[in-house]
Amino acid sequence: MKSSDTDLLAEFDADWRQRFRGQLRRWYARYGRELPWRNSRDPYRVWISEIMLQQTTVTAVVPFFKRFLARFPDVSTLAAGEENDVLRMWEGLGYYSRARNIHKAARIIVADFGGEFPKDVAALESLPGIGRYTAGAIVSFAYDRPAAIVEANTLRLYSRLLGYEQDPRSSSGQRLLWQFAESILPRKQPGTFNQALMDLGATVCTPVDPQCLACPVKSGCRAFQSGSQDRIPVPQKRPELTDVTEAAVAIVHNEEYLLCRRPHGERWAGLWDFPRFATSEFSAPHNGRDLRKIRGELEGHLKTQLGLAAHVEDLLKQFRHSVTRYRIQLLCFTGRLANTTTQPNAEEYAWVCPSDFHEYPLSVTGRKFADILVNKRSELPFID
Repeated sequence: MKSSDTDLLAEFDADWRQRFRGQLRRWYARYGRELPWRNSRDPYRVWISEIMLQQTTVTAVVPFFKRFLARFPDVSTLAAGEENDVLRMWEGLGYYSRARNIHKAARIIVADFGGEFPKDVAALESLPGIGRYTAGAIVSFAYDRPAAIVEANTLRLYSRLLGYEQDPRSSSGQRLLWQFAESILPRKQPGTFNQALMDLGATVCTPVDPQCLACPVKSGCRAFQSGSQDRIPVPQKRPELTDVTEAAVAIVHNEEYLLCRRPHGERWAGLWDFPRFATSEFSAPHNGRDLRKIRGELEGHLKTQLGLAAHVEDLLKQFRHSVTRYRIQLLCFTGRLANTTTQPNAEEYAWVCPSDFHEYPLSVTGRKFADILVNKRSELPFID
């Protein structure tokens, strides 16, 4: 760590830390959030909630958390479950590698740890999908043992308290924030203290328009004192989005539709979807020439990649959505088999009745497409 960073931390001495802890605890006793995963010290519940909260808001997580726990109430049940079922319960939360990792980790906990969660940070970090923050959260929230935490809310809070105007996500910034987090952590009730830090960051020290006048620790905040809270922390650089056009085809046969499971290594790995391919740029939904070109491309993809002779028919719907660094325009077509004696050469596929779509984990757009097919079932041609 740079000497300047060491000097910066030295300014936050024992007296400052004592005042800060007292102010924060009093505030939390009055304003702390009531969240469903805070009702117990079960490390399993803590773990699932923390993984769900990655890249997702508390409001969005609550119903998913309740649904997931109803299906997988403990680590043994999760370990014994099928990946397909785990993904189905995760559907809608996105970032599906999280679901695959918790499934893998659950099986390791059962096989190697006798179904008991490790109680130290290093052992927890050895599990798939558990990093330094999540391990610290489990140790402090479930076992009430001292373990520092740095996540989105506390990163912002620490940066403002320190008046840190460099990038807190850089290696030097991370070292500074983790050292600061360790320095302020009390020995008594560290779990409650960490929850208070996160709540303060989430509800008062917000990314935009922080409520500084209502903040219990503003007297010790360097950003507030200098009026720099609106520019701290340095904003994270947003990745440039690449425009992509894709097309999905709902192929019908005997009143069932073809679904294929996406292989590992691809986007939405492990989920099911309608046959979906990258295709030409397309912007005019009613341009007949473009539509004929897209249909021809799709029929070619179906033939070469799935071994299916099919007629692609109507453009049913268009969706626009973003995934990581891609801005995707998805065109949803209907189609029918031209040769009913062949079957797809995909490794995993299924012919599914619309009434059974709910049994398969689908991407968000795949689910929207499936819902349209269910709602329009009486209007669509079932031709074999």
